[in-house]
This record gives sequence, structure tokens and C-alpha cells, in this order.
Amino acid sequence: MDTEQASPRYADIDLWAPGDVLAAMIEGQMAAVAAVRAALPAIEQAALATEARLRAGGKLIYVGAGTSGRLAVQDGAELIPTFNWPGDRLLLLMAGGRDALLQSVENAEDETGEALAAIRQNAIGAPDALIAVAASGTTPFTLTCLREAKSRGALTVSFANNRDTPLLNEADCPIWLDTGPEPIAGSTRMKAGTAQRAALNALSSLVMIRLGRVHQGLMIDVQAINAKLLRRSEHMLRRLTGRDPQDVRAALEQAGGSVKLAVLLLHGCSQAEAASMLERAGGRLRTALKDLGRGAGGANDLTIGGELPD
Repeated sequence: MDTEQASPRYADIDLWAPGDVLAAMIEGQMAAVAAVRAALPAIEQAALATEARLRAGGKLIYVGAGTSGRLAVQDGAELIPTFNWPGDRLLLLMAGGRDALLQSVENAEDETGEALAAIRQNAIGAPDALIAVAASGTTPFTLTCLREAKSRGALTVSFANNRDTPLLNEADCPIWLDTGPEPIAGSTRMKAGTAQRAALNALSSLVMIRLGRVHQGLMIDVQAINAKLLRRSEHMLRRLTGRDPQDVRAALEQAGGSVKLAVLLLHGCSQAEAASMLERAGGRLRTALKDLGRGAGGANDLTIGGELPD
């Protein structure tokens, strides 16, 4: 496997000047991003297929072990505060469980029984979407999760850094990230990990955009769970409506912190009307505003990049 190969180029890296070591590692990171760019068509296909499953009410499942698992879990966990993705429709399966997020758990990646149990106990199937990540493309825990989920009707998406591996060959939507040998042979926390992180971020962000959880480049579904995010919600609402801070705060409070609902409230809708419009629009604020006759170019549709109202 390429990720396990020792590259002659780095054979004397332990003798190099510190600046040369750092330059080589940064060069590797750039190569990792280039590998993601080459995989964009496959990422797009996977994102659209995942969107279709989630629109049908399915769960989103991330699976992995070791570094790949930690990166997968990180990407999934961030969907809740960033896009208000419902926690009951998100499942993070890490070989070795929670303990493995902070330290290595011996033999966890080989536990195929645990993998089968996790898929079955969580009743994963159609219309769910499972994203499996493994640099090697052969990790038993991850591969078993993918196989069992696929046999039960779930959509399977896979990321691997070695070509022609079982994880890629058996997934509905395989994504090969061609990062090649690492500067430190086998240390896939480096180039392979960077590519996985960037590719996961791109896929999940595109899915959330397609599901209407971004409006005019803003994270319109953000959960205001702290003071910083509450301020961000207020800024977004002022930008989108041009209303003064008092109106914005009152609308946000009435909307239970939902920026989308608050926008429609400030456009004169009742809370029930706003909720109904968003439901009919599939959660897309832009569609709901068009239904109100306030689509792009309307008097209350401010453009990104403008100054926030005073």
C-alpha cells in the first residue's frame, strides 16, 4: 500500500536541517489538498447521493478507527452546532468507543463483532447514509460496518488513500485520495489525514448547503449555544433584514433562536405561518422568501459583503 511505503526522498529526513523538514512537511500538505481536488467529481457524486437519503429522513453515520476515525467523528460532531443537524439523526461509530478518541485502544480496529453489533443495534438501513474512512482501505472494523450497512440498504460512501482496496471497491460512492507515501512512512496522520479532513469537510458542507442550511453564505441554522454564537445570529439577522438591534433580539427570542424563523417574522409572518412556509420550502429560506415575494433583489434581501446596519 502506498501509505505504508518508505519514500527514498525522505530516507534521511532525520538528518535534515529543521527548516528543510518543515518545508517538506508543508509541501506534503499541499500535495494532500491537490489529491482532494482530483477527487472532487467523486465527492460531488457522494454528496448528492447523501443529500437524497437525508431528504428522505435518513440518519448520517460516520465510521472509522484510529486517526481516520477521529477525523470522521470530528466532522460529524461539528454538524450539530454549525448547521443544527439533529442529534437523533447523527451516529458516530469509532472503533474502541469514546476512549479511542483520546488514546489508542489496543486491537479496536480489528473488532468486527463490535462493528456488526453497532450497525444492527442502531437499526441502520435505508434511507440512511454511512461514511466510512480508512487510509489503508482495509481496516476490519470500518470495512465490516460498511458491508453490513450496505447489506441492510444504506447508502455507503468511503474514503481511502490506497487504490483498489475493499473499502473503495465495495462502497456505493468510493472516494480515492491519492496522497502517496508519507514523509514518515506509515504515519497517515500526515498527508492522508489532511486529505481526509479536507474531503470530509467539503462533502458534509456541500450536503448541508444543498439541504438549505446555508443562506447567502451564512450558517443560517447555527445553534446559538453561547454568547459568541448569539451575537453571530443577531449579526446575520441584521444583515438579512436591515432591522435595528431591538427588533432583531425580539424576533430571535420569539423564534426560539432560529434565524430562519426570525427573518420571516420580521417580514410580517406569524410564527405558525413562518414555520409552515419553511416546511413547505424544505427548510430553504431563499425559497420561503420568494414565496413571500421577497426573493433575490427584493427590498429586504441584503447582499453579502455589505455593511451591517448601525
